Amino acid sequence: MRNWEFAKGHGTMNDFVLLKDRTNSTELSPQDVRYLCDRRAGIGGDGVIRAVWAKYMPSWTGDPNMWFMDYRNSDGSVAEMCGNGLRVFGHFLLDENLADGPDIQVATRAGQRDVAEMNDELFRAGIGHVQVASQPTHVSLDGVEYEATTVDVGNPHAVVFLPADVDLESLDLSHPPRFDTRVYPAGTNIEFVRVHSDRSLSMRVFERGSGETMSCGTGVVATAAAQGARLGEQGRFGVDVPGGHLEVELDDSMAHLTGPAVIVAHGSVVLPDEAAR
Repeated sequence: MRNWEFAKGHGTMNDFVLLKDRTNSTELSPQDVRYLCDRRAGIGGDGVIRAVWAKYMPSWTGDPNMWFMDYRNSDGSVAEMCGNGLRVFGHFLLDENLADGPDIQVATRAGQRDVAEMNDELFRAGIGHVQVASQPTHVSLDGVEYEATTVDVGNPHAVVFLPADVDLESLDLSHPPRFDTRVYPAGTNIEFVRVHSDRSLSMRVFERGSGETMSCGTGVVATAAAQGARLGEQGRFGVDVPGGHLEVELDDSMAHLTGPAVIVAHGSVVLPDEAAR
């Protein structure tokens, strides 16, 4: 049996188990992640975020003197980035006195990112460069095919703008939509979007490795970027998700995401040995 100190946090109800491992000394297996994220047998979460000093991450070739956000989906798979997770990670680093605010530089598998404390539990994350593909693709759900826009936010997204006669709330996202694996060989996050006005949107998401979640920060950015491409405009967009509201700022294809980041609990968790599972 192994004990690990943890924190629990969320950004618009996209929730995470947060761990400290400064020197990358404790193995975190996919089975460990699934156990921690189990909402009945474990702590519960959409993913696990491990704080590792960047110089101890063999894959990181940038500035070694920052914290690396080692993000895992709830199924144990590794992900490049997480927008809500980045804000929560920033709050976690400040709470644990691991960083000085209000501006923090963070290493991720998608490159260096920044996060800033605005006030109270509001954080602004620099998501980086966003690429919107000009060629559409398609995804299907329950036998219905939808045109989708491919967006790269450091991780892959397929954004579907729903026809006016399709109700966003009625979609069944208890199972994964189908997509073209030639376009997304490593899988993708899929956003279904209702447009209320040019700069006001609602979204639901099926996240790669986690299923439907209450929010997806990079998905919100992808949605805003796809809408901006449709309009031929940048600037600020508001996106409502089941877990709350987020603001996206697009400037020269660079994105910032602003929203809440809340730490709700601290504790110690017992991880069973492999043989005990």
